[in-house]
Amino acid sequence: MNGFGWAAIVRLGLVQAALGAVVVLTTSTLNRVLVVEHALPALLPGLLVGLHHVLQLARPRMGHGTDQGGRSTPWIVGGMAVLATGGVLAAAATAWMASDRASGVALAFAGYALVGLGVSAAGTALLVLLAKRVAPARRGPAATVVWMMMIAGFAVTAGTAGRLLDPYSPDRLLLVSASVSVIALVVTILAIRGVEGAGPTHDVHASRPGLQPRAGFRIALDAVWREPVARQFTVFVAVSMLAYSAQDLILEPFAGVVFGYSPAASTQLAGLQHGGVLAGMLLATTRRGADSLRWWAVGGCVASAAALLALSAAGWWGPGWPLSATVFVLGMANGAFSIGAIGSMMRLADQGAEGREGLRMGLWGASQALAFAVGGLAGAAASDLAHLFIADSGHAYGIVFALEAALFLVAGAMAWRIGVPAGARPATAPLVPWTGRQA
Repeated sequence: MNGFGWAAIVRLGLVQAALGAVVVLTTSTLNRVLVVEHALPALLPGLLVGLHHVLQLARPRMGHGTDQGGRSTPWIVGGMAVLATGGVLAAAATAWMASDRASGVALAFAGYALVGLGVSAAGTALLVLLAKRVAPARRGPAATVVWMMMIAGFAVTAGTAGRLLDPYSPDRLLLVSASVSVIALVVTILAIRGVEGAGPTHDVHASRPGLQPRAGFRIALDAVWREPVARQFTVFVAVSMLAYSAQDLILEPFAGVVFGYSPAASTQLAGLQHGGVLAGMLLATTRRGADSLRWWAVGGCVASAAALLALSAAGWWGPGWPLSATVFVLGMANGAFSIGAIGSMMRLADQGAEGREGLRMGLWGASQALAFAVGGLAGAAASDLAHLFIADSGHAYGIVFALEAALFLVAGAMAWRIGVPAGARPATAPLVPWTGRQA
C-alpha cells in the first residue's frame, strides 16, 4: 500500500477544513447569538460546548470501528453527515429560541450531541487514515498542512458567516448555517472520494493473519491500555492539552483588567496569538524526521512554559510589559508543540499490536477532548479562586499563569520519557525514542 503524496494530504486537509467550518459556527457564532441576541446566561453555551467535548469520549469506540472494518472513508463521510445534521439542528434550535425558548434549548442539546458524535467519527477516522498512509518523514509537515487548513476553515467560515448574518434574523441564521453544513458535507464527499482506494470492508482480520483477532471493544481497549507507550502518551496528551486549553478563557480578561485593553484590542491580541500559532506550526516543519517530532513536542512544552512564566511576570509588572510580543511567542510555542504532538500521535498509532491504530488514535483523541472540556473551566475557576485570596488582579492572574507553566513542564518531562523504560536515562538508553524498541 503506497504512502500518500501531497495531493492526497491536501485533499484530507480539505476534509479537516470542512469539519472546522461546521464546528466554528456551533462553538463561536451560535454562542454569541445565544448570549447577545437572546440574552441567555453564558452558562448555556458553555454547557452546550462542554457536551460536544464530553461526547468525544466516544472516539475510542469510533476508532475501534475503523480497525474492525479496515477502512476510514465510511466513518469520515458518515461522521460528516452526522456533524452537518447536528450543525443544522443547532442553528434551528438557536433560531427557535426566539419564539419557544424551552423547546429551542432542548433541540440545541440534541444538535450539539450530534456535533460531538460527528466530530468523533470523522476526526478520528481522518487521523487514522493519515497515520496509516503518510510516510514517517512527512508526518510533521502533513500535520501542519492539515491543521493549517482547519484553521483556514475556521477563519473563512467565521468571517464570511459574520458578514452574511448582518443584519441578524433567525431565518438568516438558519439559512447561513444550513448552507455551511451542506457545503461542508459535499466538499468532504468530493475530497475523500478515491483517496483511500479499494480495501477491506468486512473481515479484514481473516484476510490478514498477522493482525490481532477480532475482539470486543472493552477487551481491545484494555489490551491497548496495557501497552506502555499508548498509556504514557494518553496521559501526556491529557496533561499537555489541559495546560494548553486552561489559558483560553483568561487571557483576554487578563489583558483587559491588568493592561486596560478594550474589547476590540483584546480580540486583536487573540488574533496575534493565533498568528503566532501558525508561525510555530510552520517552524516545526523546518526540520523533518520522525525523531524531530519528539523534540518539537518537548521543546514546545518547555517554550510554552517559559512564555506563560513571562505572562506571570507581566501580571506582577503591569503596564509597560511587552504583552503583545509575549502573547505572540506563546502562540509560536503552542503551535510548535501542537505539530510535535499531532505528528507524534500519527507516528505512535502503529506502535504495538497491529490492527489497533484506530483504537489508539481514538483513545488519544478522547483524552484531548476531555482535557479541553476541563481545561477552560479549570483555568477560569483557578482565576476566580486566586482573586478571592489575592486583592491585586495582576498578581492573581500571574499565579494562575505560573500554575499552567508548571503543567507544561510536567507534560514536557512526560514527552521526553515516552517509550523509555523506568530507570533508563533518556539521553543514553539504546532505544528508539517514542517506541521503547531496540535501535
